[in-house]
Amino acid sequence: MRGRSRPEASGLPPARSGEMKGLLDLRARIKGRKPAFVRQESWRYRRVKPSWRRPRGIHSKMREGVKGWPRKVKVGYRGPRITRGLHPSGFIEVLVHNVDELEGLDPGRHSVRVGSSVGARRREEIIRAARLRGLRILNS
Repeated sequence: MRGRSRPEASGLPPARSGEMKGLLDLRARIKGRKPAFVRQESWRYRRVKPSWRRPRGIHSKMREGVKGWPRKVKVGYRGPRITRGLHPSGFIEVLVHNVDELEGLDPGRHSVRVGSSVGARRREEIIRAARLRGLRILNS
């Protein structure tokens, strides 16, 4: 997650609260209406990949927002600020590589994802310690 900050637990309602559930539902509805943002003319040339690039041409129909052309990325497609960066369950996802990184995590707000580079023995230790603390494990 380079360039993106992780949401802080202090200002968030608990993941299981009614308020958070409503916001997560709203985020899912917004995401369902969001178009697939594709790069201009990516459907026309194989060499142009569909990953988003902002159209900048002076006669670009897509830049001008002409009807019938794909939609552009705009701020109006964003979800609620509180739910940005959260796991779909509403928990803050924390990447863990050892047992010490479980310290200070709140079972009501945080969920654990064990790093891919962690071996079998240490993975078992982390999973056991997380279960003792009541933390949800995303990839056990």
